[in-house]
Amino acid sequence: MTSNNPSLAKRIWLIILLGTISATGPLSIDLYLPALPEMTQALHTSASLLQLSLSACLLGLALGQLIAGPLSDKYGRKIPLIIGFLTFALASLLIAFSSSIYILIGLRFIQGLAGASGQVLSRAIARDLFSGPLLTQFYAMLSAVNGIFPVISPVIGGMLVHYTGWQGIFMLLAVIGMIVVAAIILGLPETLAIDQRVTGSSFTTILEMFKLLKKWSFVRLLIIAGLIYGALFSYISASSFVFQTDFHMSVGAFSLLYAVNGIAIALGSALPGRLSKHYSLSGQTWFAFMSATSLSVILVISSLWYQNLVLVIALIFLILIMVGMLLTTITSIVMNSNSTNSGGTSALLGVSQNTISSLMAPIVGLMGTHTYLPMAVTLLCCCLGGSWLLRLATKK
Repeated sequence: MTSNNPSLAKRIWLIILLGTISATGPLSIDLYLPALPEMTQALHTSASLLQLSLSACLLGLALGQLIAGPLSDKYGRKIPLIIGFLTFALASLLIAFSSSIYILIGLRFIQGLAGASGQVLSRAIARDLFSGPLLTQFYAMLSAVNGIFPVISPVIGGMLVHYTGWQGIFMLLAVIGMIVVAAIILGLPETLAIDQRVTGSSFTTILEMFKLLKKWSFVRLLIIAGLIYGALFSYISASSFVFQTDFHMSVGAFSLLYAVNGIAIALGSALPGRLSKHYSLSGQTWFAFMSATSLSVILVISSLWYQNLVLVIALIFLILIMVGMLLTTITSIVMNSNSTNSGGTSALLGVSQNTISSLMAPIVGLMGTHTYLPMAVTLLCCCLGGSWLLRLATKK
C-alpha cells in the first residue's frame, strides 16, 4: 500500500489499526493508573518509587523508538512491529507475576522498549501514505481514535483492580499484545517500498537519523513536542493521587473523571484536522499554547488560595483540550519537516516526547502528592517553555 490516495475503506481500517497500535504503549500507562494506590501498598513501596515505574516505561518508549524507527527505514515497517509486540506481550505477562518493585520497574522498561514500535511506526506509516494537509487531517483522526483508549482504559483498569487486583491489568495487556500481533500479520500491508528504503548497514541507518539533529530548527520542534508531552504526563502521573488522595475520590469516580478528560484530549486532537483548511498549523499551535498557559496560571493560583474540586476539574479539562490540539499540530509539523527518513524523524519525535515526560513523573511525585500545586506548576512550566520556543521560531 504505497499509494498516496488509499480508498476510504482502507483509510478507515488504517485509522482504526494504527490508532490501536500507537495507543498500546500509552495504554500500558493508562490502564494501571487506578491501581497505583493499591500497588503502593501491595508492593510495600513509596509513591515516588512506584511513579518511577511510570518513568521506566516512558524511558523504554523513548529508547525503543531509536531502534525501531531507523531500522524500519531499512527493513520496512511490518517486521519491527511484529517483533516489538511479541516482546510487549511477554513482558506484560511477566509483570503480572512480579512481587518486587525493582523487578517491576525493570520489566516496565522492557515493556516500554517493545511497545515503542507501535508509537514510532504508526506515524511513519501515515507519513508513507500522506503529506501536507492530508497528513494533518489523518493525524487528527488518528489522534481522535487514539484518544478513545484513555477514555475506556481507566474504567477497565478500575474494574480489573476491583475484581482481579492489579495483576489482572497486565494480564489484559499481554492478551492485547498478542491480538495486535495477529492484526499486524493479517491486516497491515507493508507501506515502505523496497526502492524507498535507506541503504547501507543498520549502524549507518541510525547515523542518518542522528544527522537530522544538526538542524536547530528541527531540534527546537522536537523540544516543543517533548514539553507538550511533559505537560500531559504532569497531569497523568499526579492525577490519581490528586483526586483520590487529596480530593478523596473513589476508584470508580476517578476512573470516570479520567475518561472524561480522555475525551477532552480526543476532542482537542481532532480540532486541527477540522481547522486545517482555514488556519495554519503554526497559528493553531500558538493559540493552543497561549490558552494552555493562561489556564495553567489560573490553576496555580487556585491551588494557593482556592482549592475547589469543580474548578480544578474544569481547568484541567480545558487544558487537556489545548494539549490535544498541540499533540496533533506539532506531530504534523515535525513529520512534514523531512520528506525522507520518516522512521528516523518519528523516532526522534518520540524520544523527545517520552524523555521529557519521563522526567515529569518523578518530579511531580517528589514535590508532593497531597496537593495539586506540583502538577499545576509543572503544567505551567511546560507550557511556558513550549510557547517561548515557538516564539523564537516565529521571529526567524
